[in-house]
Amino acid sequence: MDVMDRIRDMVESSPVVVFIKGTPQFPQCGFSSQVVTALKACDAEFTYLNVLEDPEIRENLPKYSHWPTFPQVFVKGELIGGCDIIVELFEKGELQKMVAEVGGKEVA
Repeated sequence: MDVMDRIRDMVESSPVVVFIKGTPQFPQCGFSSQVVTALKACDAEFTYLNVLEDPEIRENLPKYSHWPTFPQVFVKGELIGGCDIIVELFEKGELQKMVAEVGGKEVA
């Protein structure tokens, strides 16, 4: 399976997928940490991939998503964005709604 197929399979197989530097327990950059913190605050269940451990995905994901930086968050197979967008959506309460729609915590 080529790398673009691997990426496609990953983003389509889970409701929320995050490509980060490091792990949710030990993010390796501040932007990844902020994204993980926002998702956890929403009680989001998410799949992640540490791009530092998979250079092929790290190199090709920007080509797949047309987004140059990490982290990258996908919901229902669609790129939502990186750190600034995720934090903004969280602050507006929109990230919580997105998570609830895909089976995360219900929004009150």
